[in-house]
Amino acid sequence: MPSGPAPAVPETAAAACTHLDTTARFFRALSDPTRLRLLEFILAGERTSADCVAHAGISQPRVSVHLSCLVDCGYVTARRDGRKLRYSADDPRVAELVHLARSLAADNAAALACCRRIPDSQT
Repeated sequence: MPSGPAPAVPETAAAACTHLDTTARFFRALSDPTRLRLLEFILAGERTSADCVAHAGISQPRVSVHLSCLVDCGYVTARRDGRKLRYSADDPRVAELVHLARSLAADNAAALACCRRIPDSQT
């Protein structure tokens, strides 16, 4: 993912919708507490699938689904090491994003707790 200035504002309504849909999808990938927990765990250093299962405390198939989502969405990378997959977050912007989100959430904790428009987590 290249860094630099934000892209120019899309020129057409269709392009604007596509941009907004992509950005909303970007945030939905992080909206699951298990995926976010796994991402934060991986941000601390390279992890195997077994490490992630032990950390998350859920079944290996469920962890694999979440890790696949994080890989597919570009938050983490997976590399094969023999029979194991090792996961890492190589783009420093991912850590910056998670840190900023935690900071904003802490600053707005009372408002977020009272918000009735966002359902509570089911995880």
